[in-house]
Amino acid sequence: SDDGRTVQNSNLKRRGMEKARDLNIPVFVHCEDEALLQGGVMNSGEISKQLGLSGILSEVEDVIIARDIILAKGTDVNLHICHISTSLGVDLLKFGKNVGTKVTGEACPHHFTLTDKEVLSLDTNFKMNPPLRSGKDVEAIKRGLKEGIIDVTATDHAPHQKYEKDTGFVEAPFGVVGLETALPIAVTELVDGGWLTPMELIEKLTTNPARILGIDKGDISVGKVADVTIIDPSIEYRIDVENFVSKSKNSPFHNRLVKGRVEYTIVNGKVVYGRDGF
Repeated sequence: SDDGRTVQNSNLKRRGMEKARDLNIPVFVHCEDEALLQGGVMNSGEISKQLGLSGILSEVEDVIIARDIILAKGTDVNLHICHISTSLGVDLLKFGKNVGTKVTGEACPHHFTLTDKEVLSLDTNFKMNPPLRSGKDVEAIKRGLKEGIIDVTATDHAPHQKYEKDTGFVEAPFGVVGLETALPIAVTELVDGGWLTPMELIEKLTTNPARILGIDKGDISVGKVADVTIIDPSIEYRIDVENFVSKSKNSPFHNRLVKGRVEYTIVNGKVVYGRDGF
């Protein structure tokens, strides 16, 4: 993984892919062309113009997605595109699969739920990278999930202390927490919204990530390690960051009405979390 810092040199990236292929490990990429970034802090569009904030073009992401798919095709490496946020990014992922590239991709709840209109509030909990995009992009990501183009629902979990986010939008760091809200947002937006069946969502949260990572997890069968999350998909409630187990509260979903709650978490056959706590 490039861990949020895209390798800008294409030759270096290709050489890294060759080494990863030889070692039989996947390459995970955060796609961002720094030459196009130009200090942007939110999606480039009408909202950024209205607020007078520097925008992040969709091309910042799309150019590197295209480049890395081409390089992965040439090197025959397993490539995974992290946190896709653009409609063209979905199309590029589909193209890569159609031409035989070993490529998979993921989307995050904030990118299939929220748009850049949220930034009108100047709440820094709506500042993340890639940024919230347009309604067109949100619909494209949902379509990509429904059609199986996007393989995984991830979080891009990025905790920050309150004082870090408690500043101006330009000065605040990118990033939001997502681990504790990923399930209810996905159930509400994707399952109740008619985009995915419950089993399709489970695959994108468990089976597919395990397969991509090459680990023997993600299913329930005799002889397998009992790593299980028990949920109640019918419970409706409002997300309250003050109830988070996590220390960080920088969520874009505070006070949002959702369905689906984790009741128990079992790790290696042992209950490590229940509604009464750890």
